[in-house]
Amino acid sequence: MDSALRYLTFDLGAESGRALLGTLQDDRIALEEVHRFPNEPQRILNRFHWDTVRLFAEIQNGLARCVREHPGELAGIGVDTWGVDFALLDRNDDVLGLPYHYRDSRTDGVMEKVFAIVPRDEIYRRTGIQFMQLNSLYQLTAMRLAESPILDIAQTFLMTPDLINYWLTGVKVNEFTNATTTQFYDPRQGGWARDMLEKLGIPSHFLGPIVPPGTVLGELHQTVRDQTGASAVRVIAPATHDTGSAVAAVPASGEEGWAYVSCGTWSLVGVEWPEPVINDRTLACNLTNEGGVRGTFRLLRNVMGLWLLQQSRLAWSKAGRTYDYGELATMAGDAPAFAALLDPDDPSFLMPPDMPQAIRQYCVRTGQKPPADVAATVRCIIEGLALKYRWVIERLEEVTGRAISTVHIIGGGSRNTMLCQATADATGKRVLAGPVEATALGNIIVQALATGAVVSLEEGRAMIGRSFPLIEYQPMATETWQEPYERFLKLLTV
Repeated sequence: MDSALRYLTFDLGAESGRALLGTLQDDRIALEEVHRFPNEPQRILNRFHWDTVRLFAEIQNGLARCVREHPGELAGIGVDTWGVDFALLDRNDDVLGLPYHYRDSRTDGVMEKVFAIVPRDEIYRRTGIQFMQLNSLYQLTAMRLAESPILDIAQTFLMTPDLINYWLTGVKVNEFTNATTTQFYDPRQGGWARDMLEKLGIPSHFLGPIVPPGTVLGELHQTVRDQTGASAVRVIAPATHDTGSAVAAVPASGEEGWAYVSCGTWSLVGVEWPEPVINDRTLACNLTNEGGVRGTFRLLRNVMGLWLLQQSRLAWSKAGRTYDYGELATMAGDAPAFAALLDPDDPSFLMPPDMPQAIRQYCVRTGQKPPADVAATVRCIIEGLALKYRWVIERLEEVTGRAISTVHIIGGGSRNTMLCQATADATGKRVLAGPVEATALGNIIVQALATGAVVSLEEGRAMIGRSFPLIEYQPMATETWQEPYERFLKLLTV
């Protein structure tokens, strides 16, 4: 590739969103942040909503800034976000109500009500998706149980990135990787599990066509061009689920037996696999089969992730003690090892008003001495995450029959040296950390595949490997993790 090609990616996470400009030239990728903005969900009375209109405004701000500060042709624009959340549109294509946040309490207890109508094992056999109360299936059921009139008048179902793409282009479709997170997509049939929804009294006529990642949706709508000064650039659906984009960026160059931890607010621990793995054992382990790039599947487990650390830091900040993440890691290094253990996926950590207090209460409830200070709390979180990663990786080896030798930690968590080393020590496996901006890079690679600038996913991954340094962590003192791991197993909620 002689001439430079430029792709703009919008990566929306739970805490913030970014516009990043990727330039492909001489078989390398350069990445530059153009615009960063907070993602601030809003609590209104007793409900928790995304401020989706504000996010779209910031996307337009980012595009306008790119046009001003980086003039020149764009080869494509791609948007990725988190999974499961959605909007419903009426017959005039207006959004019905404020889009809900997946941590809203309306889904409390809903899974059990669903299982009374459609058994748990039947749902898993159809969808292969991990059971989490935040899944779209339980959000829609909560609306039906509340007799929401929105369900009766809705004509279109769009997940968050699909909605943004509709506002950018006027084209309404559902992208594959995000559609699979709903828990009403049937991966073996290759379409929506409409009959399952109908058993639950949920209409399915509003579910639209599903397109693969790398689909060119169309040109920017004229209203967006007028607002931003942009030209008629193509909007491309990448893997719109941020984990799907992140996994596309794993710099694994033909190596056998690798796993990934896409580490941010959530930790997604998994392997890339050519087909869904749906059986009694994956059900028992609550493993999920989410869609990937080029027809692959991400066999993985969602782990609560750095959410515990983010929310603890927020609580300490509100109490007048402000720390950056580097300070917290340094402090944790001086705290006693394995003093208290936690399962990061305990339901009490989903949305507590005070995370450090929730951790203390968890320790008391499980017969452990609670962490005495900030340092001990951080160490408890990091060790809990590393132990959970080990458990998931062992289950992945079991259900696939493939030994894992290397764990790629990608995303923001790859900068947490303590977590990376703890993962190597807990698992006994080599860890390669990086790239930090895996989601944006995977988004760009899929755009490049769509435009023919990159011919294969392997070529794109090799390009990322050449462009961004990786940090290697070798396991040390692995034997010291065995007794804590045995204690940890007794805490598991699976």
